[in-house]
Amino acid sequence: MRRAPELAFAAVLAVAASSAAADLAFVTCQNGDALSVIDLDTGEETARWSVPGKPAGVTAAPDGTVYTVAPESKTVRRHGPEGTVLADAVLDGGPMGVALDAARSHLFVSDWYNARLWVLDANTLDVLSELSTGAAPAGLALSPDGRLLAAAERDADRVSLYDAETLTLARSLPVGTRPFGLGFAPDGRLFVGNVGSNDVTVIDPGAGELLATLPVGDRPYGVAFAAGRAFVSNQYAGTVSVIALDTLAPLAELTVGEYPEGIAATSDGQIAVANWFDNTLSLIDAKTLEVVADLDTADGPRAFGAFIGATD
Repeated sequence: MRRAPELAFAAVLAVAASSAAADLAFVTCQNGDALSVIDLDTGEETARWSVPGKPAGVTAAPDGTVYTVAPESKTVRRHGPEGTVLADAVLDGGPMGVALDAARSHLFVSDWYNARLWVLDANTLDVLSELSTGAAPAGLALSPDGRLLAAAERDADRVSLYDAETLTLARSLPVGTRPFGLGFAPDGRLFVGNVGSNDVTVIDPGAGELLATLPVGDRPYGVAFAAGRAFVSNQYAGTVSVIALDTLAPLAELTVGEYPEGIAATSDGQIAVANWFDNTLSLIDAKTLEVVADLDTADGPRAFGAFIGATD
């Protein structure tokens, strides 16, 4: 249920009062050809950038820059903190997911149509290399220690892991049906949302072991972590599944907006999830498991990637 604006605003202020950093959500909005910048301390949309080409993929860098991927125009952009385009590149396939390796100045972009990953220079967006994958690579994620890059290969029903230093394939592992989004837990385990089998595969990436398969809601899209829990956005169910990281037991299924997709953790213990059909960003308190606010965005928020950035 949509919360009244004044209640949402008050809830955000109450949660944000204990936060030392001001988190910003950089929400790519596909239908609106835009990116909504939302101050999570105030609940306000502070800027709306024009991003032509139906943007979906996004990642926020530690230095305040933001990368977007617009599949319709096949364009990857590097934006300054105020939205200025600092560099762009038009790629020849189907750019989709994106992940940043800031330490090595590499930007990874998945090519949905041609079973590959581009390795771009994170500053200039020049193509440095290409990595072969299984069919229809989508979500990308870098491990917490920066050693591994994971790619969800939707039409291959598997995940591939690459050595981020050498850019070589470490291993490929079967998962559920049609993996799309994925993320590394703080302890290094990899959680993969399988949209075709309505479950999450848990992997020990170092050992190459499948640890568990966990049922969730209908069409799991993305995963994020906070307060010792995993949070999985379920597109068709309009919910977020909550899983205990220590036991892998299901804890709750929370109702959010319609067609939730991109999901990420804030610095102060909240989970933000973009609701594509509602044009909102829901904020969940990761400890109490309450939806504390629904914040307005531009049309069609996708936010596929690490879309939360922090500023002093």
